[in-house]
Amino acid sequence: MSQAEEGPRVAVAVVTMGNRPAEVDALLTSVAKQDVAPARIVIVGNGCPLPEFVARLGLPGQVTTIEVDENLGCPGGRNVALQRLSELADVDVVVELDDDGLLVDADVLRKVRDLYAADPRLGIVGFRIADENGETQRRHVPRVGAKDPMRGGPVTGFLGGGHALSMPMLAEIGDWPAEFFFAHEETDMAWRAIDAGWTVLYEPGLLLQHPKTSPARHAIYYRVTARNRVWLTRRRLPLPLIPVHLGIWILATLVRTRSIGGLKAWFGGFAEGLREPGGERRPMRWRTVWRLTRLGRPPVI
Repeated sequence: MSQAEEGPRVAVAVVTMGNRPAEVDALLTSVAKQDVAPARIVIVGNGCPLPEFVARLGLPGQVTTIEVDENLGCPGGRNVALQRLSELADVDVVVELDDDGLLVDADVLRKVRDLYAADPRLGIVGFRIADENGETQRRHVPRVGAKDPMRGGPVTGFLGGGHALSMPMLAEIGDWPAEFFFAHEETDMAWRAIDAGWTVLYEPGLLLQHPKTSPARHAIYYRVTARNRVWLTRRRLPLPLIPVHLGIWILATLVRTRSIGGLKAWFGGFAEGLREPGGERRPMRWRTVWRLTRLGRPPVI
């Protein structure tokens, strides 16, 4: 049976900053053990040289390595891989994985392929993220107030650590918002996908093992999170919803943040988001607002 008859052609993309060589080794080894081999693997050194062992792993499929001179952030680094895959034009789906993640099961790529084969309007598939003890942090469940990480189905967002993207969808809606650098880039892409009529699916049967972390571990967390939230609303929301969304998140931040320094950084980022351009404004349609609401997360929460 030919590859075309078997289903969509799946690529894997990994972006690394070069500071996790052991984790990258383990991740790529888990990719090599998949029972359906990726058609292509793209590995991006994001402002760093790639570890020498990458060339010795004997990875399946066509392997492309790219080194960029500066750290472009999460979305910018992923765009480097997506641009190369777009130029090659021989895959239908790309699976993007955090460099400190691990594919525990050997059938992940096969399940991804089968999901896309079954639904031509499937745009994004979010993986379940769990630590080495099998625990999924509540913030990694893509539903408001959700506690059950094993409940799958259509959702309004996904996790950047492990997910799959339709290449035809990307050709229609565009790539990652590189100017975000870190934080909220997944929401921007999910809203664009849903507004264009694509489905975002959470599939808990696709597991990425990932160490338990806090986003606040990043020194730029508070500033960039606030800045990008303002940019997100300016780019994607109808005008009447922008002050509602931002007002809710100002209140939430005041309640949740215990650090005075964190609050100062957050409001500094908020001001930066108002002051600086955040990219092209393409607000979603009101029927998309209703669709997001029906899926359990109106775009003001």
